[in-house]
Amino acid sequence: MKQEDIQAIQLLLATPKKIAIIPHRNPDGDAMGSTLGLYHFLLKNNHHPIVVSPNEFPDFLAWLPGSETVKIFEKDKKNTTKILEEAELIFTLDFNALHRVGEMEKVLEKLTVPFVMIDHHLSPDAYATVTYSDTAFGSTCEMLYHFISFLGKKSEIDKTIGTCIYTGILTDSGSFRFPKTTGTTHRIIADLIDLGVENSEIPALLFDNSSFGKLQLLGRALQNMKVLAEHKTAYTTLSQKELDGFEHVKGDTEGIVNYGLSIKGIVFAAIFIENVEEKIIKISFRSQGDFDVNLFAREYFKGGGHCNAAGGKSETSMEETVKKFENLVSKLKI
Repeated sequence: MKQEDIQAIQLLLATPKKIAIIPHRNPDGDAMGSTLGLYHFLLKNNHHPIVVSPNEFPDFLAWLPGSETVKIFEKDKKNTTKILEEAELIFTLDFNALHRVGEMEKVLEKLTVPFVMIDHHLSPDAYATVTYSDTAFGSTCEMLYHFISFLGKKSEIDKTIGTCIYTGILTDSGSFRFPKTTGTTHRIIADLIDLGVENSEIPALLFDNSSFGKLQLLGRALQNMKVLAEHKTAYTTLSQKELDGFEHVKGDTEGIVNYGLSIKGIVFAAIFIENVEEKIIKISFRSQGDFDVNLFAREYFKGGGHCNAAGGKSETSMEETVKKFENLVSKLKI
């Protein structure tokens, strides 16, 4: 982080402020971990922070400290709009383009207060007064740890803040398996454990609390999986009917796409999930090695993300979307 940016942040936080902290729509562990970690840090520094999420976060993150304070824009647009309009400072975490917050974008575009972006995705938009963007990091939570340290306040990271940061690092690193997990990442984790963060309990809270319906949904997704061996690709689909049949709740499809990469010889994996209400097919892409799913998602499916993990969407039917995907894959050199 540049010295002038650190000084700008220190000036912005020099006096108590009403601060809105915003994750992206459909927030994951890194988005909620970083926003709530920042929330607790700002509370310790006499500010008045509120996390405003564009929509509901998954139930498996509801144990995070402070999650009960999060305001949901889609559930109460009037009051959350008022919170945003009265904020003196806005933090956006784990995304770098305002369209990632959905309908809330219309509110944010009208605000004239300073914005601070903390994010690790490619190609950040230029909406923030201060931008801390670095694609070398595997998670925004790891960046938040450094952000607090840059401000000279590392000693203020306690078990509560550390729990939030640990959660985001754990989830966005694929339990420390993804390539951007470095020695520094592990040293941060060691520091957090020394602060009392429950490193044996958090994975259980995140990954070992499945409902029977969620397991059945995983089974159906695996049954639906198709392997294009000659193109080192695997993909699966879930229709709205299948989601409803297994009483799907937000977060139940998290991680399913990774099963494709567990197949020997597979480099590229995808999952296509129908959302009738939004009239889209939501897509998640994963890859191993040098195949860049961020570029693939941006070019063909109105999405983006990281080299090895990205998302996108399609506004055509499931059948047409899958047909387009198979056609594109047949021309790839993986």
